Amino acid sequence: MNDKGRLEAFTDGILAIAITLLALDLKLPPGEAGKPLGEALLHHWPSYLAYLVSFLVIGIIWVNHHAMFSLISGVDRGLLFLNLLLMLVVAAIPFPTALFAEHLTEEDDSHIAAALYSGMMVAMSLCFIALWRWVITHPNLLHGHVDLEAARGTSRRFGLGILIYLATVGLAFVSGIATLLAHLVIALYYCFDQLAVRGTTEAGDDAAGEIPTQAAGEKATETA
Repeated sequence: MNDKGRLEAFTDGILAIAITLLALDLKLPPGEAGKPLGEALLHHWPSYLAYLVSFLVIGIIWVNHHAMFSLISGVDRGLLFLNLLLMLVVAAIPFPTALFAEHLTEEDDSHIAAALYSGMMVAMSLCFIALWRWVITHPNLLHGHVDLEAARGTSRRFGLGILIYLATVGLAFVSGIATLLAHLVIALYYCFDQLAVRGTTEAGDDAAGEIPTQAAGEKATETA
């Protein structure tokens, strides 16, 4: 097994870049330079809302990834590739965010942009699920004090998260604005800790064996 430190550092770097790229679209187009500042700013509210939602999504991905790897003692080749797959999706989030913001108030294109954004969230969730399932099917990757049955139990609730994200794809063809607001609500929901995986109480294990996590399983489907 390889040192997980390099994986976490690589992941942190990609997440930091992705979350920074979101801010590049927070600017006024040159054609609006002559408008009153207040009017120009209000006109671009879709960009601010899309930025807020995607910032929360990427931020929660970082929190959940950190929580998951607090349970992991090492990584193998399969885990490295699955983490790369997750980063492939995360690095692309600024693109559908910008597209969504640009077309949010349009009648037809907003549905396509919303569906693309929701599809990206489905892909992110699937990648996080794959990452966690690899870990629980390779228990040698976990710290010895982690309760394997409790860890496996978190994966049984993944289906609900996927259904929620799939529902937002359907909602995209009803209302783009409602879809973005739905993702905001989902992101806010996953801000809260929902589970603690308890470890064994063998001698030498950490503090009575309880390891708080950011819902390393269920919350991986979010954002999470």
